[in-house]
Amino acid sequence: MLDFLAENNLCGQAVLRIVSRGNAIIAELLRLSEFIPAVFRLKDKSDQQKYGDIICDFSYFKGPEYYEGKLEAKPELQDLDEEFRENNIEILSRFYLAFESVHKYIVDLNRYLDDLHEGVYIQQTLETVLLNEDGKQLLCEALYLYGVMLLVIDQKIEGEVRERIHIHRNLPLLTHTLYSPPGAKRPANYPESYFQRVPISATFISMVIGRLRSDDIYNQVSAYPLPEHRSTALANQAAMLYVCLYFTPSILHTQQAKMREIVDKYFPDNWVISIYMGITVNLVEAWEPYKAAKTALNYTLDSANIKEQASRYAASMESLKPQVQQLLKEGFLREEIVLDNIPKLLNCLRDCNVAIRWLMLHTADSAYDPNNKRLRQIKEQVINDSKYNPKILFQLLLDTAQFEFTLKEMFKQMLSEKQIKWESYKKEGSERMTELAEVFSGVKPLTRVEKNENLQAWFREISKQIESLNYEDSTAAGRKTVQLIQALVEVQEFHQLESNLQVCQFLADTRKFLHQMIRTINIKEEVLITMQIVGDLSYAWQIIDSFTSIMQESIRVNPSMVTKLRATFLKLASALDLPLLRINQANSPDLLSVSQFYSGELVAYVRKVLQIIPESMFTSLAKIIKLQIHDIMEVPTRLDKDKLKDYSQLGARYEVDPKQLLEDGIRKELVKRVAYALHKGLIFNPKAKPSELMPKLKEMAATMDGFYRSFEYIQDYVSIYGLKIWQEEVSRIINYNVEQECNSFLRTKIQDWQSVYQSTHIPIPKFPSVDESATFIGRLCREILRITDPKVTCYIDQMNTWYDMKSHQEVTNNRLFSEIQDTLGTFGLNGLDRLLCFMIVKELQNFLTMLQKTILRDKAVVDVFKAMLTAANPVQGIVVNASKVYASAVAKTQKIWGAYLEAIMKVGQMQILRQQIANELNYSCKFDSKHLAAALENLNKSLLADIEAHYQDPSLPYPKEDNTLLYEITAYLEAAGIHNPLNKIYITTKRLPYFPIINFLFIIAQLPKLQYSKNQGMTCRKAADPVDWPPLVLGLLTLLKQFHSRYTEQFLALIGQFIRSVMEQCTSQKIPDMPSDVVGALMFLEDYVKYTKLSRKVAEAHVPSFIFDEFRTIL
Repeated sequence: MLDFLAENNLCGQAVLRIVSRGNAIIAELLRLSEFIPAVFRLKDKSDQQKYGDIICDFSYFKGPEYYEGKLEAKPELQDLDEEFRENNIEILSRFYLAFESVHKYIVDLNRYLDDLHEGVYIQQTLETVLLNEDGKQLLCEALYLYGVMLLVIDQKIEGEVRERIHIHRNLPLLTHTLYSPPGAKRPANYPESYFQRVPISATFISMVIGRLRSDDIYNQVSAYPLPEHRSTALANQAAMLYVCLYFTPSILHTQQAKMREIVDKYFPDNWVISIYMGITVNLVEAWEPYKAAKTALNYTLDSANIKEQASRYAASMESLKPQVQQLLKEGFLREEIVLDNIPKLLNCLRDCNVAIRWLMLHTADSAYDPNNKRLRQIKEQVINDSKYNPKILFQLLLDTAQFEFTLKEMFKQMLSEKQIKWESYKKEGSERMTELAEVFSGVKPLTRVEKNENLQAWFREISKQIESLNYEDSTAAGRKTVQLIQALVEVQEFHQLESNLQVCQFLADTRKFLHQMIRTINIKEEVLITMQIVGDLSYAWQIIDSFTSIMQESIRVNPSMVTKLRATFLKLASALDLPLLRINQANSPDLLSVSQFYSGELVAYVRKVLQIIPESMFTSLAKIIKLQIHDIMEVPTRLDKDKLKDYSQLGARYEVDPKQLLEDGIRKELVKRVAYALHKGLIFNPKAKPSELMPKLKEMAATMDGFYRSFEYIQDYVSIYGLKIWQEEVSRIINYNVEQECNSFLRTKIQDWQSVYQSTHIPIPKFPSVDESATFIGRLCREILRITDPKVTCYIDQMNTWYDMKSHQEVTNNRLFSEIQDTLGTFGLNGLDRLLCFMIVKELQNFLTMLQKTILRDKAVVDVFKAMLTAANPVQGIVVNASKVYASAVAKTQKIWGAYLEAIMKVGQMQILRQQIANELNYSCKFDSKHLAAALENLNKSLLADIEAHYQDPSLPYPKEDNTLLYEITAYLEAAGIHNPLNKIYITTKRLPYFPIINFLFIIAQLPKLQYSKNQGMTCRKAADPVDWPPLVLGLLTLLKQFHSRYTEQFLALIGQFIRSVMEQCTSQKIPDMPSDVVGALMFLEDYVKYTKLSRKVAEAHVPSFIFDEFRTIL
């Protein structure tokens, strides 16, 4: 018959593909269960209030009109729904596909069974497939994997969450089962009602359960010949049977004989099982609702039986521990000992693995619900009767893994050299016999050996017989070799050859070589396969975590323990064979993603265990930091020879032994500690007078410097690039926090798994927010904005300093940004700059919304704008009766300027901060990296020159759309402070009616609140009505920059007309002094020219030069 798994066997390939897909689906479900967006759990009150109306479960389908109506009634809800979808669509799509693939899996399995029934596969029926060894395994696995999928979904992805995720694709299979996590009351008819949501052929289920009950479908018993190991041998099959029984709950409920048979065969001495990759189940709890199952299990759970099993394993532990340690002694496991004692060594391995399995499963905390009294009692009895000590069990696991690893490696080596060695022993034996034949020929001189032609011929024959042995026919060769050994023993006795020692030696050597040949021919791959089966540790995939603290403690005490742990991790890695076997057989493309997931989980666990090494190192580092900051003085660059001893400060130095330090672990620990220090160090009290900003930055800078210097100190000991690691990780922490802070301004947020800065191996910790900011960078930014608020401070541009408006005390100056540079470095300043950009965008968007929805919809205000436009037309002329016209327009629009002023000043304030940051970045770049600064400036100038030339003559080159040069160079220029924030376009805008006239009226409405002072320029008249000039000018300039330049032209023309009209009126009324409003307007034009770096002609186009000359005499 055709091999069932052959590529041209359609029947076998179809079911193999189904089973392969089943394993891949379970891996995807386990992977996704770690990425459930927190918002779907609706645990926080804030989440419930914000998203409660847009996230529904399947109750939506009872009245979709109600929910849709609710959405349509509120535009903000629609907006939130859209934003929510955009942010989560990628991960939700993965969930949809995973859930749908579960449904598709069972549909495909049913279709396969129908095809078998209808004879689509020639000569194949359900019965014939179940008679085939591979067919039987695959059909049993197909049903079992479907059951595992359902259990994994229910355990890992809560019912309500599933429905909320899946609301857009109504799959009845995945509705809420009311299952609750361990400890809660179990729903009625669970999980059987869940398993029956999609009907499956009863005949198929019955035949699968029949096979699982009666057969050893994986032939495991051959690997465990001892009867007391039978339940371990059949453990995987027992797990399959446990899952499949839920498809026919009548067996569990009423069929006592069948349940008794199942328990006697599979569970006579165990009641905690692992159903898939370490997911454990306690049958006492699982079978509680089923009468027949519960009754059958009572015999196993009898107190005397529990005592007998526990005591048996306690005795095993005591005898096995010294036995394995003896085997592991240096030089004990030699080749000849291994070859002579294969059965004994395998028995020892079996006993160790069976004992470890039983004790690990039956003492695992995850298998016992602490609220269940009966389970508590059983667990206590097991622990007491088995004299359970987790450290001793862990030690046995370590030793067994090491013994297994050593034995496997020796066997692999021997297998690879088997034929070469066998041939060399054969050659040696044959040659010895030929030499002896020559001795008895009388030709070869050997003392006192007479010529004997019979013996000569006999030894020649033996030599030929040895030569004729065939390696390929090992059975015949083995039998013949035994006969040859016997013949050599007899020839020595019958021909009185004992008297000649040399002949005896030759015979003994030949017998030894023949013995070695028998040993070598017995090296079979079956031994390795048995070791692989016996050494299975997949049941501990999750339980092993409970031993992490013991592992870490043992590494801390004795770092060489890492080598033994290596063998344990390799033993655990063998668990990967279970889900990957069928995927590999089916040549499925899922092989890579599934193996990456499980090996990623394993690597993450290994990292977690080994993290104790960098943790220990950083404990030492903390002491070094203390010494570096407080006890050790900085050594000056020049030092007198006689003072060298004082500076060496030998008493204060701290030695560190850095042998076992892993770079990733070091990075992880560094990230954890630096992120925590930044989180804790940058929390500000907004009520503090004066602000805590500078003291906290100085303190933080000292902490960061301590980290940096001590890292520098240990880098040579550990042989790592300390500075490189420091810069990479600190920049990652800051950039990640900036990204998270900017998320609050983004509609489509960057999730952790999308972030280029976040990593699964070296995660950056997230801390709960302490105020409106999400991270320390947000708190720092908002504290700077709070203390430089234009409502309470006055910014003096020439001194780069902010003063308090009331007390006239200095609040802060540009040293603030040098301090931030010292604390957070270039990344910190750059991140702060990026965050300010987002804040400016948000402020400008809010401002435009207010302008469109409030100001331009107020009919009375719009009428004033129309009247003003009429009065100002033509703009080159002069407004008649200027003072009255302007004063009237300002008075009628007074109510709108409060919010307008606040928004403009906020933007201006942030632009000043951005300018200061750019100055600091540029200064430090020129100081620390002068070549980079020069290269960037020249490249920037040449690029701009090329672009300008292209606009003059379009035939000249220009960067194409897919060329990222301009985009990439911008990031470098901003990091080096080579940019002007005032030239930046923050938002895209549409045409707005009356925009120049609105801004013109706004600026002249503010002029009466300001006065000119020779020392300070334009200052606020009354502290009670605060207006700060630089933020006002820069804010308005930034706003105008977002629109077409003709708006700015019109705006400047209106200001020029204002100046000319008022001056004209003063001249006609013979008022000698220039009015203060005109001084303010001229100051605005002066500053406009200064900040935009434009030519003076821009201003002089609208104001006659004699007015400017007179204005300068006032200055």
